[in-house]
Amino acid sequence: MVYKNMSERVIMLGNEAIARGAYEAGVKVSSAYPGTPSTEVSEYLVQYRDDVYEEWAPNEKVAAEVAVGASLAGVRSMVCMKHVGLNVASDPLYSVSYMGVNGGLVFMVADDPGLYSSQNEQDTRMVARASQVPVIEPSDSAEAKDFFKIAFDLSEQFDRPFIFRTTTRLSHSQGIVELQDRKNIPDKPYKKNVRKNVMMPGNAKLRHIEIEKRNLELAEAANTLPINKVEMNDTKIGVITSGIPYQYVKEALPDASVLKLGMVNPLPRKLIEEFASKVDTLYVVEELDPVIEEQVKSWGIKAIGKEIFTVQGEYSANMVMKAILKEAPETDVPAEIPQRPPILCPGCPHRSVYHVMNKLKLHAAGDIGCYTLGAVAPLSVVDTTMCMGSGISTLHGMEKAKGKEYIKDWVAVIGDSTFLHTGVNSLMNMVYNNATGTVVILDNSTTGMTGHQDHAATGKTLQGDPTYMINIPALCRAIGVKNVTEINAFDIVLLEKTLKEEVAKDEVSVIITKTPCVLLDKSRKPVYISHEDKCKKCGMCLKPGCPAITKNPDGTVHIDDTICTGCGLCETLCKFGAIELAKAGV
Repeated sequence: MVYKNMSERVIMLGNEAIARGAYEAGVKVSSAYPGTPSTEVSEYLVQYRDDVYEEWAPNEKVAAEVAVGASLAGVRSMVCMKHVGLNVASDPLYSVSYMGVNGGLVFMVADDPGLYSSQNEQDTRMVARASQVPVIEPSDSAEAKDFFKIAFDLSEQFDRPFIFRTTTRLSHSQGIVELQDRKNIPDKPYKKNVRKNVMMPGNAKLRHIEIEKRNLELAEAANTLPINKVEMNDTKIGVITSGIPYQYVKEALPDASVLKLGMVNPLPRKLIEEFASKVDTLYVVEELDPVIEEQVKSWGIKAIGKEIFTVQGEYSANMVMKAILKEAPETDVPAEIPQRPPILCPGCPHRSVYHVMNKLKLHAAGDIGCYTLGAVAPLSVVDTTMCMGSGISTLHGMEKAKGKEYIKDWVAVIGDSTFLHTGVNSLMNMVYNNATGTVVILDNSTTGMTGHQDHAATGKTLQGDPTYMINIPALCRAIGVKNVTEINAFDIVLLEKTLKEEVAKDEVSVIITKTPCVLLDKSRKPVYISHEDKCKKCGMCLKPGCPAITKNPDGTVHIDDTICTGCGLCETLCKFGAIELAKAGV
């Protein structure tokens, strides 16, 4: 639903509320790379395209630099990413911290306590402290919208970029939001200022001094900011908290006194010291790292934090109650259910590729995306996964450590979106440094893991406009790869032949398995059935691990026609005619 200039109360996801906050704040430019749990902010922001320009960038570094450029030009701008994306954007982040802003500039960063869709649980507040960037953190959808607007006001007031930190729970939970009109923020004129905006050593030294001064000003202002608020109740227990943990504290300790922080960097020292002096026992409740706790204790304030809480995962009201009150409500023991590890979808083109690799006993240096599931049985091909673009570089490192013969049973696997994100650089490095490895680009024509976002090779922008489609095979050839082969992922005979040939070569090879994600096509798919009377119980069709195929008690196989997508891999593998096409797709 599109909301424009309406004064009403609506229920919104946290991410939708942030998008609304950006619109109301007068933001004009937004750039992002999709990453759960931040992705929907940009997707919701598209509804305001008449007022806000939105784009998908190839990676978070580029997205951040676009937002910085827009800020320098004098408009309010933002960049969206998940916590590990901030690592990619850390280069511009650390420098723009020194530079400051012209138009307001906000980094919207979503952390993932509990590791619902991430490779680590890093705490963005730690990065913010290191880069000297202020942080604002909301605790519900209403604050997500309103605090986002405040972040821009403070950014311009103190000449600082701001980080707006959320978590998975806030991003994907709902709350009541009161809509307001969009602010009409006049563009600020651009003024050439080399000392401020050119970060060469001589200028950076001076800017560092200026930023330290601004930090002190902001820390002082934090003591009176309305987003930092004291709720005095029973003074036996006092709690300092922020973000989603505030909700847990209020539920678990309704009578406790609470200092709720909306700005978590820098901290309001005077306010904290005053609050601490009024309570008998002070607790700090924060998910992940003891960022607030360590600073509070460094000021000589006695507080209890990670002595009784964990640095891992999400918190809950029951956890808070148990840790502080040493009690918890009685709950029913949850029923034990079978473990269901994530698997590739029925008809996923990655499955056939991994099946062939498994047959050839190849190891894969993996990457971040749906195809990471190639590490899971029965495919069990992917041996390593570290970060975006790392598979190619990892393979290169193995070769330089042990020689070209060592990697003859290895390949690197990477998706099309991830290849354009940071894989291109890694491939260039292989060519430049005379490598011989084989890279398999699993091109499913989308950014699959985060919900099918477009990228530079899909031919469509975030705003839905047609655009130039990057030619990945031509790009690989342009950077010097002589051996570039494009194959249908389901042509397993040709794929096996090509893998054998390319891995054996003593030069860089790229194999592109070009087959769109099965979920992109909303038409009715073909359906295959099994003839159990013809089944020889060999199990070949079971080897790729398709969830549409199950084994009957007698050892024969059954195909669930409600989830079969008609990829035909099972029919190709069956040598006894026990599987055939039952319905053609429409």
